[in-house]
Amino acid sequence: MLFKKEELVAASELIYQSMPPTPLIQWPGLQNLTGVEVSVKHENHTPIGAFKVRGGITFIDWLRKTEPETKGIVSATRGNHGQSLARAAKAHGLVCRIVIPHGNSFEKNQAMDSFGADLIEFGNDFDSARVEAMRISDDEGLYFVPSYHKEIVRGVATYALELFTSNQDLHTVYVPIGCGSGICGVIAVRDALGLKTNVVGVVSENAQTAKLSVEAGKLVETNSANTFADGMAVRVPVKEAFDIYSRGVERIVSVTDENIAEAIRALFRTTHNVAEGAGAASLAALFQERDLMKGKSVGVVLSGGNIDMDKFRDVLSGEVPFF
Repeated sequence: MLFKKEELVAASELIYQSMPPTPLIQWPGLQNLTGVEVSVKHENHTPIGAFKVRGGITFIDWLRKTEPETKGIVSATRGNHGQSLARAAKAHGLVCRIVIPHGNSFEKNQAMDSFGADLIEFGNDFDSARVEAMRISDDEGLYFVPSYHKEIVRGVATYALELFTSNQDLHTVYVPIGCGSGICGVIAVRDALGLKTNVVGVVSENAQTAKLSVEAGKLVETNSANTFADGMAVRVPVKEAFDIYSRGVERIVSVTDENIAEAIRALFRTTHNVAEGAGAASLAALFQERDLMKGKSVGVVLSGGNIDMDKFRDVLSGEVPFF
């Protein structure tokens, strides 16, 4: 068991000092589309528009207690992780440097900047940016913050605590996978509460490192991760996360960028919520498995809503954005 219930409750109490719980809503329009009793966990309603905000709060609180002499942090991101760290670091008076790949989301970059991050462009994808962030950490004495860390997972797990506290009868929950903090948080809470809910991971067809790794029973890197769902655009699996989700998931399914775009449109049509690519992936997977889920109570995690306006415009016009 990754966490005891009291550890998760303590994380929630800390997080609620700077943000409220997010809604869990059953939308009739989505039920009509899927034929399934579906509940949406709206992590697009956090102060940064994504679930990652929770992990930044708990991680920086832990860092200040365990490494009080730390003057600043450095990390790599495609956007939401960076916003989370910048927001929490600023609240504690820490320098925050974030390495982003070239061609990263313009609006996510703007958001990180507005939260106080010092942005550094390097490489063509997340994994290249991560290596550069580690180099900067060594050269400048900044604390390197990985995308996956137990304290980050404890924070993001609080959305799952809210989810399962609201509905303990869910048969299945669909969760997008990038580096893995979100799905590991869901598995951790399910196990801490002793529930039987199936957890299904979702990856992009073009970024299948988590799925391939689970199927092979070992870590499998991919040569590319070319998807407009940037929150899932990971080439290199994280071993600590793999060790948890490989044992805790029912299965991992892949969805195409076309599937994701259709799910974004469906969410906007039926709920008037904006979802980024990773945020719509769970619904895309449910669409794919609607016959399997018929008659069951299902949860989908809308993990974030930070999609650039030009990409959202393309999606609403029926297209699939370039990455």
